[in-house]
Amino acid sequence: MRRFAWSIAILLTVIALFVASDPQRARRAIFMATLFHGVDMTDEFAHMNDLFPSRVVRTTDPIPLPEADAKVRLPETYRYAGESRNLRDFLDETDTSGLLVLRDGEIIHEEYALGSSAETTWISWSVAKSFVSALVGIALDEGLFASVHDPITRYVPELRGSAYDGVAIEDILEMSSGASWDEDYGDPTSDITRFGAGIVFGSSQDEFAASLRRDREPGTYNRYNSTDTQVLGMLLVRVTGRTLAAYTEEKLWKPLHMEHDAYWITDDPGMEIAFGGLNATLRDYARFGELYLQNGRYLGNQIVPAAWIRASTIPGKPHLQPGRQPGSASIFGYGYQWWTPPDGDEGEFSAIGVYNQFIYVNPARRVVIAKTSANHAYGKDESTDREVESLVVFRTIAHAVSDGAAMADRSAAGNADAE
Repeated sequence: MRRFAWSIAILLTVIALFVASDPQRARRAIFMATLFHGVDMTDEFAHMNDLFPSRVVRTTDPIPLPEADAKVRLPETYRYAGESRNLRDFLDETDTSGLLVLRDGEIIHEEYALGSSAETTWISWSVAKSFVSALVGIALDEGLFASVHDPITRYVPELRGSAYDGVAIEDILEMSSGASWDEDYGDPTSDITRFGAGIVFGSSQDEFAASLRRDREPGTYNRYNSTDTQVLGMLLVRVTGRTLAAYTEEKLWKPLHMEHDAYWITDDPGMEIAFGGLNATLRDYARFGELYLQNGRYLGNQIVPAAWIRASTIPGKPHLQPGRQPGSASIFGYGYQWWTPPDGDEGEFSAIGVYNQFIYVNPARRVVIAKTSANHAYGKDESTDREVESLVVFRTIAHAVSDGAAMADRSAAGNADAE
């Protein structure tokens, strides 16, 4: 309660300063100050470009995702914490604005709520990190930098003297940079809150990254740090000579023939918010997941190197493995900006963003699930965030739809034999 009161006091001060001279910045301040405090964010998440500067990511020759001849009903229940729970209640309780299920690349289930539709561009939050990872892999394949083992400061010299000085790019990809960081969304004094405040006040996120100091040896401890991804965005801008939006458009949106334009929100100096500022439609989030299901190939073209897909989705070091690890602050496993679940052995992986944004990929079941949400309770712990529970729900759906497909295939084969 004290934290919320402090946030409100800060908010009132900001509004007094900006409301007359800069109404948009005042709205931005209200938005940032009320995040993670139970406020309905549905409209804001669907219209982030009304609050922040943005840069469009255009598609070319859009190709709609194929739709299965017969849609599939979701299972009614799932098992979690030793009890049966209602899946529809879960979707409602987490304020789901969209849910899409692909099987074998075809839409078998698609639904929208909270005023959303197939044309709604929705904030990715940290799901954007997985897109940034893909772009880093493409840039490496193009020879724009030599190796993930190179120090980031070879390509981004303005980080010299910071926590990132001499840190290998791979350590940053794996959220193991060693930079001191506190990602407590409910604490107005945390690093992530200061990071967000900088966006409100129009300061440079690149300069913020350069201000961090180190408290651990790089490559030894996995600690979620959104600035690590912002630094990867800096790397992409430096080695490509392009904006992050332009590179996203050229290397992902156009070759994937995404259905709709997307956009990145930016800070006032014009740098994209790489750690969580992508806005896209549910179908295009799902298509990106399908790209990873197909090991980086789509429509016959290798868009992301297959080796990069494996490195991104299979934790490669002891401190990155799922489960309780002395070298990790999380029970999830971690690759190159992708998560693996704390249990299960199906090779699943997921992009995860706050407020319950997900791209879930289950290669064994040939299933991709995309979910956009505005979970008003998010920001405390697993009891409110429900991220582990979400993966259980997705696994339940994947099992149900793939088992159903297998039964249908066997039935069709039997009918053919009978004829």
